[in-house]
Amino acid sequence: MALVSNKLNINVTSEIGTLKALLIHSPDSGLGKVVPSKAQDWLFEDIVHLDTMRSNEYDYYIKLLLYFLDAGKIKGRLAQIDSAESERTFYKPDHKDFYASDKVIEIQTLLADILHDSVIREKLTASVCAIESCNYRLQEKLNGISPVELAKIFISGALDKDNMIFAPIPNLIFSRDIGITINNYILINKPAKKARSRETLLARYILFNHPIFENHRNNILEIADSIQHFLRPGKDQDEKTTLEGGDVMVVSPNHVIIGCSERTSLSGAQQALKLLFDHKVIEKVTILKIPHKRDYMHIDTVFTQVKRDTWVILGSLAKNENKKESQDPINYFGEKKQKDKVEIVQFTIGKSKPRTFDSIEILLDDVSVNDLKSNTKTKFIYSGNNTFPFDAREQWTDSCNLLALREGVVLGYDRNDKTVDAFKQNGFQIVKVAELLQDMENGTTNPQEMRDTLILMPSSELSRARGGFHCMSLPLLRDELK
Repeated sequence: MALVSNKLNINVTSEIGTLKALLIHSPDSGLGKVVPSKAQDWLFEDIVHLDTMRSNEYDYYIKLLLYFLDAGKIKGRLAQIDSAESERTFYKPDHKDFYASDKVIEIQTLLADILHDSVIREKLTASVCAIESCNYRLQEKLNGISPVELAKIFISGALDKDNMIFAPIPNLIFSRDIGITINNYILINKPAKKARSRETLLARYILFNHPIFENHRNNILEIADSIQHFLRPGKDQDEKTTLEGGDVMVVSPNHVIIGCSERTSLSGAQQALKLLFDHKVIEKVTILKIPHKRDYMHIDTVFTQVKRDTWVILGSLAKNENKKESQDPINYFGEKKQKDKVEIVQFTIGKSKPRTFDSIEILLDDVSVNDLKSNTKTKFIYSGNNTFPFDAREQWTDSCNLLALREGVVLGYDRNDKTVDAFKQNGFQIVKVAELLQDMENGTTNPQEMRDTLILMPSSELSRARGGFHCMSLPLLRDELK
């Protein structure tokens, strides 16, 4: 029997509408087996301490999501969950105390559900074994393993606690990158790095086979490579079609921003644009090209939305006119740093001529004023309070990668002190998650009544993985903005 069986109503029309359902993946054992020599191959900057990440950091994320999205699963149980016995077992689907929410949905749960079907299990096992170059006897052995255990193996790469049979997929915690919900459609992405190919395979099988997506099966879009790309010689052949969810933002019901970055190619952005226009999903697509640098990776490492009139953003890339000359980045040889550049082109159905924007700030102001009908001056809260070197340092640790639970209520890392100061200066309340959880449990704070709040989350290990809570979420349902 499926742990999650109710059919979902999928609809996301903004970045900030009240969050109602999302896909996440809690840190699994594969994360604890990343070795230094392979960390960058698996897209990590460093190795992490798994127990700390789980018990002292990610667990707060799950608890907070439940209080906001599915309070019946946690209200009145916080002390029990925090007990020594329950703390490490509450978050994984293979344990009897798993929270089993149909609003805070664990990817591993959905994978185990579909593996109960013997036909799907055999097909998916064959597919995983093909891309991982497993031998036939191992494939046959995997087919005989229970669905719950097989789901763990496909994700962690571990046959048992002592034997790894293929590489882990530690980036699955960044669930946004496997797909993106655009209105009532889901766009499946094409990852740029081989290390993430198994994630996409698992996501494709889940989306096309799990009953919760049954009502939206015809609304699942897949990006194809350019026709006959494999016949093209030389450099053209290397220009792969790639797209990851961190480069796609649904900023209004009729407008999507797609970034071209280290992880999303121009071909990928063009293919996504064509799919969205052909299926009449939206009317307007803005292509935003940022430098192909590890510093930025995706556009959601450069900016995310906080309110309809407020954005958090990296000022040095966004063309901030108000920055003082004395704050301009200077390298250690005393020379002014050359500014990274962006290119922005907007395409609208029915308009033959595309529109261009001179900066990210001008684009986002246009979104706030014209798409979201904000009648107040657009505000920009800057990474590191727009002061070098803190702007660059804190952008690296995801100061701009925030998840909105509702308009004006966002999650961020507690380590980005200067960015926190910038939020305070813009009238936001700052609250630590541990205190907030106790207040919600005691009934002194109602999450549905919170306004203009930055919730600080512990982040010593999570930040090593180079992704914030925007990355660690795939929203499936948000309320429409009124």
